[in-house]
Amino acid sequence: MEGTGKVAFPRPDPPIVGKVNHHSIELYWDINNAYQIRGPVKNWFKFSIEEEDLKTHAYGTIYSGYSRKHVVEGLEPSSTYRFRLKVTEFNGECAYSPLVSVSTTREPMNGEHLHRAVNMDDEGATRNVLQSGHMKVDVPDKLGFTPLMVAAQKGYLRLVKLLVEYGANIHRDNGSGKNSVMLACFSGHLDVVQYLRTQGASWETRDKSGCTAMHWAVDGGHVNVIQWMINDGCEVDTRDRHSQWTPLMRVSALTGNTDIARSLIRAGAEVNAKDRDGKSPLMVAALNNHEDLVRLLIESGADCSITNEYGISIAEMAKAFDRQNVVLILEKNKEERRLSVR
Repeated sequence: MEGTGKVAFPRPDPPIVGKVNHHSIELYWDINNAYQIRGPVKNWFKFSIEEEDLKTHAYGTIYSGYSRKHVVEGLEPSSTYRFRLKVTEFNGECAYSPLVSVSTTREPMNGEHLHRAVNMDDEGATRNVLQSGHMKVDVPDKLGFTPLMVAAQKGYLRLVKLLVEYGANIHRDNGSGKNSVMLACFSGHLDVVQYLRTQGASWETRDKSGCTAMHWAVDGGHVNVIQWMINDGCEVDTRDRHSQWTPLMRVSALTGNTDIARSLIRAGAEVNAKDRDGKSPLMVAALNNHEDLVRLLIESGADCSITNEYGISIAEMAKAFDRQNVVLILEKNKEERRLSVR
């Protein structure tokens, strides 16, 4: 017993442990009112909860007052803590209880654990989190990506199958409207694309700009994915909502990839389609100085005489933007056509 002089009241029992979780411990004491004194507050017993520092074995007071209950919060999960109760009489005499040792529980699994496991391609950890049953399989991260979207984008086929097994929604989209199959198409993960199709992924779904999986596959530049999509019946001339661009127009605007363009054209893509501003794939390719694509489009029947909504021709556009090599290609084609009709 600690204190000064002889203490006239009994040594208190250790605090009773109530509810415990991963970040808090409930303690309560004197349930039988052994230290109840009637009269003014100044004559009441005062209670303090002290915590032992496990390294220095010094004590620090974490609660002091007249209550008979306290919840210790802000604790670390899976950690041990030691507490004692101090009872102080109005005259300053005090007594201490024996120590009570309590361990917090393990932190429950949450969305961060699931996303961390998926990002690390850790199948065992992913399965453990899913089996804990503490969160939804489609919990989004800060960017609005579900674990399935992340796995599909990274090409983690085993995790994609595992997440679907646990009920992941393959049709769910993120903030821009892209779903898992679009992300897999853009990233070039054919095996993931093929699996998601067996699970019902649609080629017709659009994101918020009106783009389909084919638009995103074209942007990603993966010929093997695009060819498989074509063979699987995916439409090659779907237009987005903003610019009315077909996948072929996106090739003309962005990458100029002739292998992709050739696959689209062979599958029936319209080489003379016009976008919202009246530009054709050839015009767009010329403006972006994609010389090889300009040649391919001309060889594939692109009309060099098409004008945009302002009546400006492809050659005029190329000259205005100083696309000299394209101008030469167009002039050569014009001359060859002139000679062929003689």
